[in-house]
Amino acid sequence: MALKYKINVLEALKSKGFTTYRIRCDKLLSESTVQKLRENQPIAWENLETLCRLLDCQPDAIIYYEKESAGD
Repeated sequence: MALKYKINVLEALKSKGFTTYRIRCDKLLSESTVQKLRENQPIAWENLETLCRLLDCQPDAIIYYEKESAGD
């Protein structure tokens, strides 16, 4: 995966008052998306937009591009 997370997204959400319980109850993100964030897996663009709204930031504060080596 060439796109990587710069931050621990769940910790950043928690610091803004968004616990995983609140995220589920308020239906801000699906449980499968929360699990993907726990495992540093890619998420859908719509979810990235939601994260930017909740964290009040731009996508580049959350993810970055890392060029893959030729052997990958």
